[in-house]
Amino acid sequence: MSLLHRISLSNNNYKSLCYFSIVALFALSLSSCNVVKRVKDGEHLITKNTIIEDSIINNEERINNIIIQKVNTGMNGILGIKIPLKLGIYNLARPNIDSILQAKVLNDSAKVRWKTKLLSKKQFDKSIESRRNFNSWLKRTGEAPTILNEEKTAKTVNNLKKYYYSKGWFNNEVVYEVKKDSNKRAQVIYKVTKNKPYTLDSVTPIISSPAIDSLYSTFSKASLLKKGEQHDEQNFKNERERINTYLRNAGFYYFGQDYIRFETDTIDTNHKVNTELIISNRTIRGEDSTSTEPFKIYKIKEVNIFTDDNFDNRFKAISDTTVYENYTLYSKDKLKFRPKAITDAIFINKGDTYSDITRSRTSRYLYDLQMFRSSSIDYVENKEDTTLSANIYLEPKKKYVLSFDPEINQSNIQTIGFSFSTGLKIRNVFRGAETLEITGIAAIGASKNRTDDATAFFDINEFGGNIRLTIPRLFTPFNTDKVIPKYMSPSTAINLSATSQQNIGLDKQTLSGLVSYNWLPSSTVTNKLDLFNIQFVKNLNTSNYFGVYTNSFGRLNSIARNINYIADNESLRDNSLANRFSPADQFIDEVLAGNTSLTTNDADFITVNNIEERKERLTENNLIFSTSFDYKKDKRTNIFDNDFSVFKWRVELAGNLLSNLSRVIGSSKNNNGNYEVFGVAFSQYFKTEIDYIKYFDLGRRNVFAFRTYAGIAIPYGNSNSIPFAKSFFAGGPNDNRAWTAYNLGPGSSNTTNEFNEANFKIHLSAEQRFNLFGNFRGALFVDAGNIWNVLDNVEDEAATFTGFNSLKNMAVGSGFGIRYDFDFFVLRFDTGFKTYDPSQSEGNRWFKNYNFRNAVYNIGINYPF
Repeated sequence: MSLLHRISLSNNNYKSLCYFSIVALFALSLSSCNVVKRVKDGEHLITKNTIIEDSIINNEERINNIIIQKVNTGMNGILGIKIPLKLGIYNLARPNIDSILQAKVLNDSAKVRWKTKLLSKKQFDKSIESRRNFNSWLKRTGEAPTILNEEKTAKTVNNLKKYYYSKGWFNNEVVYEVKKDSNKRAQVIYKVTKNKPYTLDSVTPIISSPAIDSLYSTFSKASLLKKGEQHDEQNFKNERERINTYLRNAGFYYFGQDYIRFETDTIDTNHKVNTELIISNRTIRGEDSTSTEPFKIYKIKEVNIFTDDNFDNRFKAISDTTVYENYTLYSKDKLKFRPKAITDAIFINKGDTYSDITRSRTSRYLYDLQMFRSSSIDYVENKEDTTLSANIYLEPKKKYVLSFDPEINQSNIQTIGFSFSTGLKIRNVFRGAETLEITGIAAIGASKNRTDDATAFFDINEFGGNIRLTIPRLFTPFNTDKVIPKYMSPSTAINLSATSQQNIGLDKQTLSGLVSYNWLPSSTVTNKLDLFNIQFVKNLNTSNYFGVYTNSFGRLNSIARNINYIADNESLRDNSLANRFSPADQFIDEVLAGNTSLTTNDADFITVNNIEERKERLTENNLIFSTSFDYKKDKRTNIFDNDFSVFKWRVELAGNLLSNLSRVIGSSKNNNGNYEVFGVAFSQYFKTEIDYIKYFDLGRRNVFAFRTYAGIAIPYGNSNSIPFAKSFFAGGPNDNRAWTAYNLGPGSSNTTNEFNEANFKIHLSAEQRFNLFGNFRGALFVDAGNIWNVLDNVEDEAATFTGFNSLKNMAVGSGFGIRYDFDFFVLRFDTGFKTYDPSQSEGNRWFKNYNFRNAVYNIGINYPF
């Protein structure tokens, strides 16, 4: 079942949505003019905080976050417009609701008797309680006014002094000024004088342990403390972490950050900082005493792997022991894995120096195998020497997992449909930690255009199956460890799938096969190589083309009537299944053969020719044999990180291998001059895509994000066009939101095709996201872009990209969005307006249909980028 069908609101979320719809507009209208409604006499609402640093206003988020008393949400404004919505909602609440209810309702015995008689005692009590609850909801959802408190202002001054001190301005001065007005409003201005900063001079090491001291000349080369740089406490923290990481990876098993400290001297140094780096000996705490000793380097004496450790067999004795390449594998039952399948995931080696990084890599690789429910690594010190025994405990997952997923759905082509998918996952299928997944799907539906009463009610069906094998290494005849070492978690995926449709579009049958390699060069980079990607698509019901693409048929029908090919009350429809060609096909043939009144210079003749070319391309069978490479660099550290970038690049080549083989073996070409394989002309093209996304965290849940995308697919050799599945489209909830999907472009053409696509695309998006209140988020966005045909067989100038001058046909959409954050996903409602429409005549493109009647309303899950 799709995610949209699974959305369910808890009672609290449902109430919040209801309350919001009732209150929001009213609060918005009051928020700007009634912000001091709950501010008492003698108090002042803080409307603005300003930090002036050496006579210059500082708007940096990290500096302004130091202020303890922040202004109410929305008081700083969004794009210069102040909308303190949360404060307005809070002001709607009555501070003394109990007293009001007591005075106006409960103390009036006649009113109580009348309402009790009308509603019943129970309903009356509930109505009183609901008024209290609604008042409480207003307070919880809203935001109390920030009342000036000069004690907190003084604390902010001290915090600012500490901050600037930590950045090297040891002699900084901070004062504040409060500007109050007669309307209970106040502005606070913090004035910072930094004065001359202190810079680093010398760093002197004082290291107690000889083993560490001997390495100082090595690890100090990458020091973050540079002579002449301004003093910054953060650099000292980072240097402490760097040294600790280095030593932990150099064999010092018992070392920790607590053994590192810095002492600085600034007395009579002329604004210089002299630093002592002190690394003390190891502290050993016993029951009654504490002693110290120098740190030692530890080596790995042995690696023991317990392959089936779990709670149920915790008292069971080990029955199977295997020694493989300096690893000892213990099992309480028979060993279910080939030893190499497990040891390949272990980076801890006998005789190696202890290292934290080998421990973390081992944990990550074991997790990536998806074979074990949990894994843990323990080190035991051997007292007789400076060695460690590494014990790795693994708890396997279940070998077999069966899944079922029934679904009921409805769409634009079926009244009702039922689908059922099932899957079987087999882990460790060949004892090498491989995963085999077998899935199948069966669907039936009732077509909306079913006209024959004798036909079965469920006249739509789709069946399919998929087999996927995942191997936790590169499955090649060559040793690739030097090029792609195992710490990059390489894996191979082999996938085979087949689907068949009946009474859905052109009734496609699809076969596909894939061999792909995946690896992770670093924590931010992902690489994927699809070595072989084969797709075969066969259209079984091409005679239904004009039943699917009804707009094309409508234009043909209109042209046929205009030239008196058919009468005004006739249609090019053909309900006879005996005819090989429909009247629409016959009409196209006669127009192109010159057997009608249309000539090659007529616009209608060109339209018919374009429809025929499009029909030939969309109904032809496709064979795609491609190789592609994907590169992705994602700098996002976690799901809460809103200051990051993502770069993606993809390149794909199709048809080269088949073309070269056909040429070598001397295959003949068809009437169109193309090679064929199994009677199908295979596709040959080059395709590349570049996608860049950048987020800027502006603080307080305000995020500015933008996206740039460009893609091109160039046919050559055996093809003069790109397969529909590999072409580009524009519009939709994740693209240009002022147009529906497939409804924009190509270029400035004003086509009415159901699915507009082309082989070149540019897309740009920018979005300002901000918090409204509670879990509600808002956004203002601008989208720009279009699709064009280039270097293919399309000759329509309006649809073709001819150079930089064609960029004037970049469509622009703008709008706003309301989002609700459910924590695990975001429900998004965006409204897009056509700001610049290239399909309109020049001079009439800006704001032509900029209104709600012509707006596009998009519903989506999560953010568009």
